Amino acid sequence: MTSSKPAYRADHVGSLLRPANLIDAHVAAASGALPGDELARIEDQAIRDAVKLQSDIGIDVLSDGEFRRKAWVGDFINRTDGFTRGQAPLKLGWHTQGQSSDRTGAVPMPTGNIITGRVTHRERFTAHEANFLRECAAGRPYKVTIPAASYIVARAFDPQTTLKVYSSRAEVLADVAKVIRNEIKALVDEGTPYIQIDNPHYPDYLMESIVSQWRAMGIDPEQALREDIEADNACLDGIDRSRTTFAMHFCRGNGGASGWHSEGSYEPVAEACFNGLKYDRLLLEYDSDRAGGFEPLRFIAKDMTAVLGLITTKAGELESPDSIFARIDAASKYVPLERLALSPQCGFASVLHGNPLTVEEEKRKLALVVSIARQVWG
Repeated sequence: MTSSKPAYRADHVGSLLRPANLIDAHVAAASGALPGDELARIEDQAIRDAVKLQSDIGIDVLSDGEFRRKAWVGDFINRTDGFTRGQAPLKLGWHTQGQSSDRTGAVPMPTGNIITGRVTHRERFTAHEANFLRECAAGRPYKVTIPAASYIVARAFDPQTTLKVYSSRAEVLADVAKVIRNEIKALVDEGTPYIQIDNPHYPDYLMESIVSQWRAMGIDPEQALREDIEADNACLDGIDRSRTTFAMHFCRGNGGASGWHSEGSYEPVAEACFNGLKYDRLLLEYDSDRAGGFEPLRFIAKDMTAVLGLITTKAGELESPDSIFARIDAASKYVPLERLALSPQCGFASVLHGNPLTVEEEKRKLALVVSIARQVWG
């Protein structure tokens, strides 16, 4: 991170709990019972309210709560060519908060999309979100979130199908990175101050249950990791970085009912990712013992900020400020305090119905981030 960029000490991942009327509106619109313009009107008001909530709390960067999305990935697939509805071969070990691995086991990915053609950029997929958020932000910092190129390929790559149109996985990644880069360039040209790439894929490498599936598909994990980092960096190639902060969020899964799919220390990917990704900030999930210790932070690049996701969005109970202060102090043994920041570990509602918290609990969590950040960094 260059010294001229804002520090954003009190950060957050982006998604917020949708109000009940917005959830109802999305459900009705999906069934054809609500016109699109009426849905947009309800979204607009909900976003105005969300921006006010964040402003009142004092969080350093605003989001639209991802209120126009049914899920965090947004409209990428719908506005990009090369995808077909289908079942990808990868199986994830989804867990629900409080349930054991044995109870949940590995489950197939939900029926989604497979890459069956050349991936090309058909039309913008965040413009309708960014333009309205810019208006609502009224000169205050705001962020737009985008799915990572490596994540898109990891979830939609089927060797039996995709390699009929591509010569290699790396070639697929290159095309998806071009699509992401086009969107990023447009956002930068419009003056977007903060762009966050969301990536639940890198924590896949922590899970032998997933890595073994890749090997069975003929994917070499070490080579794949190098290709993923190269593609995610290519998304920023030639981009003017002087006025925009670029961040990547490492997500361990955040489905409905506080679900998750990845656990373990960042150590297996830390050196390659923390020192190899050319982003200003990494938002890292550290809200539970599943994340391991802070030792992998020793690999964080010297010009990068580590945003510690110490406050969970998976449960409403408020963390003790003293415990958060202590954990920040522990992390500062590996990264200087001036290159640390604080956030919740993930969004509050990565999908439509969100995690089992109340809006009041959400507000208290965000206020805690702000309070601690002000006490630690001023």
